[in-house]
Amino acid sequence: MADIIDTAVNAGSFTTLAAALKAADLVTTLKGKGPFTVFAPTDEAFAKLPAGTVDSLLKDLPKLKQILTYHVVSGKVMAADVVKLKSATTVQGSDVKIDASNGVKINESTVSTPDVAADNGVIHIIDTVLMPA
Repeated sequence: MADIIDTAVNAGSFTTLAAALKAADLVTTLKGKGPFTVFAPTDEAFAKLPAGTVDSLLKDLPKLKQILTYHVVSGKVMAADVVKLKSATTVQGSDVKIDASNGVKINESTVSTPDVAADNGVIHIIDTVLMPA
């Protein structure tokens, strides 16, 4: 099995996320031992951001790093466990809200594909980029 980064890159729908992780110098971390749970926004999720947002974030690395680490939770949290939670503390330090009453929502984002296995954690694919408060 591949690590979280290689799994996302091989999926082909995370080119923006992969570029952002590289720019923020988080690739080595997410290739590390982990385990990590990553709520991974697709390229379509990044495309929903206002025009110019991604470009401006790539120029503001501290803010980019904050946003990206807001998508990561320490430990391997599978969907069966996520649905029992009301919130989870991210690596960034803030909590994300979890609502499993109708599918699974992380803040305002819907989990489209849960439990994509990686050898150092798990990826849950989401349809909207999460923004910390």
